[in-house]
Amino acid sequence: MPTYIPVLSIAGSDSSGGAGIQADIKTMSALGVYAMTAITAITVQNTLGVTAVQAIRPEIITGQIDAVFADIPPHAVKIGMLFDAATACAVADALACHHAYNIVLDPVMISTSGSRLLSEDAIDVIVRQLIPIADIITPNAMEAEALTATTDPSQQIERLLDKGARAILIKGGDKDTTNDTVTDWLYTPHDGTVRIDSSRIRSFNTHGTGCTLSSAIASFLAIGYPVAEAVFKAKEYISSAISTGSYVSVGHGHGPVDHFFAPIPLIKEES
Repeated sequence: MPTYIPVLSIAGSDSSGGAGIQADIKTMSALGVYAMTAITAITVQNTLGVTAVQAIRPEIITGQIDAVFADIPPHAVKIGMLFDAATACAVADALACHHAYNIVLDPVMISTSGSRLLSEDAIDVIVRQLIPIADIITPNAMEAEALTATTDPSQQIERLLDKGARAILIKGGDKDTTNDTVTDWLYTPHDGTVRIDSSRIRSFNTHGTGCTLSSAIASFLAIGYPVAEAVFKAKEYISSAISTGSYVSVGHGHGPVDHFFAPIPLIKEES
């Protein structure tokens, strides 16, 4: 019997459907992999911002992860919003217990609207327990600065490597939005540090872009692409999703990207 390619998203829920777990499910489904979830928090939000967050009990988070691995072991894991230290510890312990692989860590700290989504005590857990087991981490420039105490990308990469990172993608899309060029920095052990310049796509609909990119990377890793190629294919996907979604009005704030601009049927592989 053929099987689908399963990918697990561990993240918070976005009631407006544009980011978090909802964006991850849409992305993974659009790329032909089978999406599974472990919800870490419930947010009260829409395109205008986040107004409240309720963390899920750590034992429930662990239970969700255990249930998935016991029945449908994922080929990749995306980690998004963790909210507090107890949640981060529960996720780190569960993934280590199950020997998870192809882990993409998106250290969600502050929402696009400026709401804080990660407590200070959780940062230490992320640095000590999650960065070392992740196959790639995908901070934006602001998150990279918070993790390294520097604004220089080369120093950020060096300091993240010192913290145990294996591969790093520092995203520059939120930095200097008046610039027509977006600069990302990718480090992989095979290629070293590569500067990636691309044209900025002007759109008001950018809600959930970080979630979408990291879940796309996890999807391509699960399919079998090496890290660098998974990143470049994920960047192509998010660019098209932003572009095609820029002409649609959803909500009164920053709307979502168009996840389903060219959906792929679920990929089937021989078991």
